[in-house]
Amino acid sequence: MADEKSRLVYSTSRAVPCDTGKDKPREKAHQSDLRPAPQGLTVRLERKGRGGKSVTVVEGLQMPLQQREALLKQLKAGLGTGGAVRDTGFEIQGDHRDALVGALEHMGFRAKRSGG
Repeated sequence: MADEKSRLVYSTSRAVPCDTGKDKPREKAHQSDLRPAPQGLTVRLERKGRGGKSVTVVEGLQMPLQQREALLKQLKAGLGTGGAVRDTGFEIQGDHRDALVGALEHMGFRAKRSGG
């Protein structure tokens, strides 16, 4: 096939670096000074707007995005479930409130179970 008739479908090489700085929001510098103990975390269960599926939401984390992602990865591996990082916390699939409160307190956070 001639080069002018072939179309590139997929390529692993990048022709132009695409670092626009818009990929991930920059974290504030003063948030990294906080240690786990003074942070009051709330752990609650959410069912609304999720098609009947339960999600455990942890809110109140004041740490950089990379540390939140590492913490979530560690908790997901321990619980054997999925999850996602959100604004000031993260979500874990299923009802894992008691296990999350115990694990977070073991890591040094002040975690409080919210709701019924």
